[in-house]
Amino acid sequence: HLFNARFACPLCSYTIAELEPRLFSFNSPQGACPSCDGLGHQEVFDPARVVAFPSLSLASGAIKGWDRRNAYYFGLLEGVAKHYGIDLETPFEDLPTNVRQVILQGSGEEAIKFNYPSPGGGGRKLSRKHPFEGILPNMTRRYRETDSVMVREELARLRSTQQCTDCGGARLRREARHVRLGEGTSALGLHEISQLTLREGWDYFKALRLQGAKADIAARVVQEVSARLKFLNDVGLNYLTLARSADTLSGGEAQRIRLASQIGSGLTGVMYVLDEPSIGLHQRDNERLVGTLRHLRDIGNSVIVVEHDEDMIRAADHCIDMGPGAGVHGGRVLAQGTPQQLEQHPDSLTGQYLAGLKVITGPAQRRAWRPLEGAHAPSPNVFTSRAGQT
Repeated sequence: HLFNARFACPLCSYTIAELEPRLFSFNSPQGACPSCDGLGHQEVFDPARVVAFPSLSLASGAIKGWDRRNAYYFGLLEGVAKHYGIDLETPFEDLPTNVRQVILQGSGEEAIKFNYPSPGGGGRKLSRKHPFEGILPNMTRRYRETDSVMVREELARLRSTQQCTDCGGARLRREARHVRLGEGTSALGLHEISQLTLREGWDYFKALRLQGAKADIAARVVQEVSARLKFLNDVGLNYLTLARSADTLSGGEAQRIRLASQIGSGLTGVMYVLDEPSIGLHQRDNERLVGTLRHLRDIGNSVIVVEHDEDMIRAADHCIDMGPGAGVHGGRVLAQGTPQQLEQHPDSLTGQYLAGLKVITGPAQRRAWRPLEGAHAPSPNVFTSRAGQT
């Protein structure tokens, strides 16, 4: 056996620094992916935007700024065309795949002969042979080097957000991505744990078994993480992933996350005011949300909920029915008491629905279904479904 006092590979001599908490934070320079600065995505020049008119030829303006009107850049394309034996009057989309790749990404180490205007003038040409930079690398370099706000704004229109090609969206540098938690095939890296749903994450930490000193060191942390994941599951957020961006959450989801954090804090003597926390919840998750609110009440807090959901109303200790209409047509207290007392109150419209005297009926005839194919949403990522027309 070969032992090393440093974090180094004895075969290739690759060395990493001692593992520290900041190595696993994409908000820290020590842990963030150096390519995307810990964002998980990059602003890059999008070929679909750069080649705005693929049905046109390069000479006619398939790529803005590289047609006949720009003598310098069009001269470069003429050199590429002559080298690969193509016609610049051919529509861009009809060019061979390898030629399109060279035009956009460059010729690599392959040298191409280009003709440049002679510094002495007189219409003479100066020939030079070198690799073709490629339109996308050219734009990237110009965007980085220019001091002109106008040029930068013009080029920015051709950029789009794409997943970081280095970290694959993990946001962490390579050293952090190679550290795993757990044993054997069930061990996961921090970035892999972040891609789990809250339900999967809870199951993972419940099943996590560490041995010896590792178990002693991690016991309290694992217990705290498991407890927080349980709270998030209890408020009906089990389908969210740990890596879900906050700006993609609905109002109801954000509210329930704040609610879960309050449960974890263990505060008492607090008044919570919630605006329709059941919005977007599946019926089966309502009971868990009701249980969570009751837990807040039982540990010594007051919970005020503005709701229209029947299950939530029936679970309340005390109801206040406002009306008779909405907005300027309401604002008066029509009835108050337990849900059972509301059912018996003659002025309570809510009570009449609770008692079954009034019901909300669906339309007699449903409209036709409208198919949705390849739709994108944070969870699930891509799906095909049918939706009723409205």
